[in-house]
Amino acid sequence: MRFERLALVGCGLMGGSFALALRRAGLVNQVVSCGPDTAALDKALRLNVIDAVAPSAAQAAQGADLVVLAVPVAATEGVLAAVAPVLDADALLMDVGSTKRDAVAAARRVLGERLSRFVPAHPIAGKETAGVAHADAALYVNRHAILTPLPENPAELVQRATALWEALGARVRCMDPQAHDAAFAAVSHLPHLLAYAYFEGVARQDGDGDFLALAGPGFRDFTRIAASDPVMWRDILLANRDEVLDQLQHFRQALDGFEQQLRAGDAATLEDHIRQVAQARARWHLGAPPSQSR
Repeated sequence: MRFERLALVGCGLMGGSFALALRRAGLVNQVVSCGPDTAALDKALRLNVIDAVAPSAAQAAQGADLVVLAVPVAATEGVLAAVAPVLDADALLMDVGSTKRDAVAAARRVLGERLSRFVPAHPIAGKETAGVAHADAALYVNRHAILTPLPENPAELVQRATALWEALGARVRCMDPQAHDAAFAAVSHLPHLLAYAYFEGVARQDGDGDFLALAGPGFRDFTRIAASDPVMWRDILLANRDEVLDQLQHFRQALDGFEQQLRAGDAATLEDHIRQVAQARARWHLGAPPSQSR
């Protein structure tokens, strides 16, 4: 498996890391990128993340046998529409977005006869620091890469997408788009929203700066993801709004349980509740198969 030309639409952390990982694996001859941030593209050239810059997504995708969209999820439909007329009949087209139902719906609206070439993907990796300067060839190693194949996808194309992510070191899992969005609303999207809200709640009452000045590693670790990119997370939260709102209800129920025990001063029940949660968390570890995470 080798690709002659990767068209990388968007060259930030995720896209740049994909290009570097593909290079390190020896799976690509040329990487051409495009995007609105000319400074980022210039930096990507200087860092040898990409080989050339194209003036548009369509021109980048022209003649490419691999096209990867590493753009904010709200931009997915526009980019798909731009590349559809020039997409090679045998090309593999993927995104790396954090929501999948909206990506699939967008593809169905604009890809036409090239719909079968689109294999939606979501690598579960990232950093708080955005931008191509932080791109890392090892970003996807030992991380999950979720594929949400379409019924229209040829089996060999899904196999090729799977082999590609595995060659970058990822562990591939296929899911239904709706199941994907429900799961990641719970374990990714809601935690970011809660981190933003919690940090804001502390900062707003911290008139003299004492609260934040006294914060330690626990506060740092809990709020780490509150430093994540606001534009990206605005788009993700809105794209997966219904699932995030549903998860907020589950969180409120759990929080209400703790609040009731605190108000009642019920030490035994509170301790038992904490113990159950602590034991469940102790059994869980990052990347564990589902049967080992319960």
